[in-house]
Amino acid sequence: MKAKTFRTWLEHLHATGRLAVIEKQVSLQFEIAALAKKLDGKQAAFFTKVEDYSIPVVSGICSTRQDFAEALGTDPAGVIPKFIEAMASPLPCRLLANGQAPVKEKIIRERIDLLKLFPIPVHHEKDSGNYITAGLFIVRDPVTRKQNVSIHRLQVSGKDRLGALLLPRHTYHLYKQAEEAGRPLECAIVIGVDPLTLLASQASTPFGVDELEIAGALRGEPLEVVRCETVDIDVPAYAEIVLEGKILPHVREPEGPFGEFPKYYGPRSDKEVVQITAVTHRTNPIFYTIVPAGYEHLLLGGIPREASLYQTIRQTVPTVKAVHMSPGGTCRYHAIVSIKKRNEGEAKNAILAAFANSFDIKHVVVVDEDVDIFNMEEVEWAIATRFQAERDLVVVHGAQGSKLDPSTDNGVGSKMGLDCTVPLHSEPMQYLRISIPGYDQLNVNEYVNPSASLHALYRETEGQ
Repeated sequence: MKAKTFRTWLEHLHATGRLAVIEKQVSLQFEIAALAKKLDGKQAAFFTKVEDYSIPVVSGICSTRQDFAEALGTDPAGVIPKFIEAMASPLPCRLLANGQAPVKEKIIRERIDLLKLFPIPVHHEKDSGNYITAGLFIVRDPVTRKQNVSIHRLQVSGKDRLGALLLPRHTYHLYKQAEEAGRPLECAIVIGVDPLTLLASQASTPFGVDELEIAGALRGEPLEVVRCETVDIDVPAYAEIVLEGKILPHVREPEGPFGEFPKYYGPRSDKEVVQITAVTHRTNPIFYTIVPAGYEHLLLGGIPREASLYQTIRQTVPTVKAVHMSPGGTCRYHAIVSIKKRNEGEAKNAILAAFANSFDIKHVVVVDEDVDIFNMEEVEWAIATRFQAERDLVVVHGAQGSKLDPSTDNGVGSKMGLDCTVPLHSEPMQYLRISIPGYDQLNVNEYVNPSASLHALYRETEGQ
């Protein structure tokens, strides 16, 4: 399995020429982020010499849809069906009974100093400090004992303290229950896992579903986990680093600003605080960071959202063919939907279903199945030639949106849907796409002579 562990995936990237090994010494202050951003969508970056540290840093391990497809053992078209299948059939993890695992080769319980232990970068100019951006944040429901996995931005605010942005979702719900009872909520932050476990962490699931079990389903075998040292949390056994801790009740400290996925800064405010109680890691760990707003960040959030969006729209429009959360829309705000239209009005129903799926979705474009929704030139062409605002525009004002969208009024704004489908009873030639017979089957290489001399093609004329 190419993506069995973080390290086997790095080996696969290296073997296929998609891992740039950077041996020049680099700084945590912006330089790692800048170089990784330069390689974004082309190669992962492996920094072997980080100033003041002996631990290497990696970024960009899955920055294309093809990367995720390879990790899943499919092609890009098969990513969403495979993800939906895994969400429907989670596979329980395998707990290692002896408590031994690669991630526990080193155990630190005292005098924890995160910035002395690990090369945690500063990514953007106005970021408030060093941030962990690729840590799987795991908590457990004390009643059902089911775990929840997510990713949160984590600011290093002290030697053994982290400021955490907890959005009002499953982790926040469990934390508020604990806080109301006057208890801290135990947690573990896992850094450096395989791409499938990383992707599973972002699944949009009902409360009570363990995303590590979805990771097992994606792998086709149970994910091996090990119990933490100081908290009642199970973590991937082959991870690079684990930070064990507790979210403190009734404690808030300043966190932010921080460069976020919309390519703007999330503001500074008082946030929840994690107190670290222990650190475990491999003997020679690799630190993994995600550059915010890069393709890796956007796709990691976008692919699971596409799976959820597809399922929601299918309940209203069963003939939905595919969905795409586009990078230009930060893989959050723009949805392109392909349907096989059988009845007028279905495209508008798909638009409304998309809005209902996620408050983040701001603009929706619905097209016919002949339009390649992953090719934005095709999508723009459909808008240009199949859309009339008078009849095809859907606008909703005063709707909840993303608070990270600076154009909203504290998260409240307008949403817009564009029905770019062909009217069912239009004239046969009115929307017929032009085509050249034989174009798809033609192999240009059979016609072109790459060694031909240009000068030999010129006819000599008088005066030359």
